[in-house]
Formats: sequence, structure tokens, C-alpha cells
Amino acid sequence: MKIKVLIDNNTLVDRYFLGEPGVCYFLECEGKKLLFDLGYSDAYLENGSKMGIDFLDLDAIVISHSHLDHTWGMEPLLKRFNETLMEGRTYKRPSLIAHPDIFVPRAFNDMDEFGMNVSADKVFKYMEDNLTKEPIWVTENLVFLGQIPRLNDFESKESIGKILIDNNPKDDFSLDDSALCYKSENGLVIITGCSHSGICNIMDYAKKVCGDDRIFDVVGGFHLQNPTDIQLNGTLEYFQESNIKSIHACHCTDLKSKIALSNVVEIAEVGVGLELVY
Repeated sequence: MKIKVLIDNNTLVDRYFLGEPGVCYFLECEGKKLLFDLGYSDAYLENGSKMGIDFLDLDAIVISHSHLDHTWGMEPLLKRFNETLMEGRTYKRPSLIAHPDIFVPRAFNDMDEFGMNVSADKVFKYMEDNLTKEPIWVTENLVFLGQIPRLNDFESKESIGKILIDNNPKDDFSLDDSALCYKSENGLVIITGCSHSGICNIMDYAKKVCGDDRIFDVVGGFHLQNPTDIQLNGTLEYFQESNIKSIHACHCTDLKSKIALSNVVEIAEVGVGLELVY
């Protein structure tokens, strides 16, 4: 499997790409090509074009969760698909793999639109519907984990804004938050968006779904932004006990948390232009 970082908060030195607070990765795995999250804008399209990526030849779009920094890049992708059809050309119609709640409206503080800003009807004019709460194998060794059980008592305890259920606003605990997991020869490679469901909960569930307790790498956001001492210490203890080879913590992982993590596991730099091979 190969991962190319198309969007991250940072860019690599001497790599002239666009960065923004969001996530978008291009994955090639066992003959399949897919995007994991779509960032906030069309910046990933520009970055990917510089990298030689053909966005008309994708097998799947995987969305970790509905928040705007992971989904608002959907609109420019649909626009590209529509313009392709207008020119009398074709594109490979990808599957959209995500939790069914990604289209439910969300708000945060004074932001009335904090989730997906494109309707399901519009998306599925251009993509296949593969929404699921259950794990789904994208390839023989790459799985979308679906809804993550939340069993650890030190993480995923705070809501973020509101979710509108039957026109009734309720605290949003991001139950749609999920991740990918790849079964490599050396252990599991976990790919996250923001880990609102808890990075350790995600790792626990990945082990269960894949039948492998070895964690080789974790790539993505850990949702450690000004974490409580309980959350940070619980996470550090979990990582220390897990014997993880390395991690690529980025996006919503603050500097304090990265420094703390570096005391228990090797942490590597992440930025737009990074390529990882497993």
C-alpha cells in the first residue's frame, strides 16, 4: 500500500504544495485507488494534479467523518466529474464509503454548517452509495472500520457542537467518526481523520476486526488538541503498552501532545507531499 498526503495542516520543506487545516490522502492498495477524506477546499485537487494523480480514475472515496475540514472538498470533485461529462468524456464512478450519518446537518458555535455541505442526492448522482455502520473490506487487506465502539474511559467523552436529529439539536459525539486499517506483513497500519471516536478505541477495534494485535503505524489526526490530563495520560499509557513501531500524528494533534507522544513512541513528520509505502 502507498499513501500520498494531498492535504495536511503542514507542507514538507522544499515541496511547493498548498496546505490547509484538513485531511486528504491518496491511497493505492492491491490495484485500487482511493481518496481518504477531501479536505476543506479544492487544494487537494491542485496538489494531486502536481503529483500526477488522475481523479477520474478512482475506485472509492472514503470519508472519516462529516466535519467541514474533511468533506467540503466534495463539491469541487463533483464539479470536476460534471465538467468531464459535459465534455463528452467519462470517469470511473467511485463508491462513497462512510458512516450513514455523514449527511446529517451539524453546527458548531456560530457556524450553522459544520458538516457536509452537499446533499446525499447530489453526491449519488456521481458516486455509488456504500454507506455503512459495519466494517467493509475495500480490498483483501484494507478495511473501513465503520462505527467504532467506545470502550476506553479516558477518551471520546466530550461533544463537539450539535447534530440535528429530526429537527431536534442534540449534543454531537461524532458517532460517524471512523478510520481505515491495512493489514501489512509487519502489523496493522491505521489511517485516521480526526479520531473523535478515540484513537485508542480505534486501535482496539482495528485489532478486533483484523484479528491482529500488532500495530505497525498510525497515520492521521489523534484529536489531541489541548487534551485533558486524563485523556493524554491514558493515551500515552496505551501507546507505551502497544509496542508501536512509529506514528505519523498530524492535523488535530497539537505540539504539546506530539512532544509527549515522542517520549513513548517514535513520531515522524507529516506534510503535504509525504509518501509512505507499506
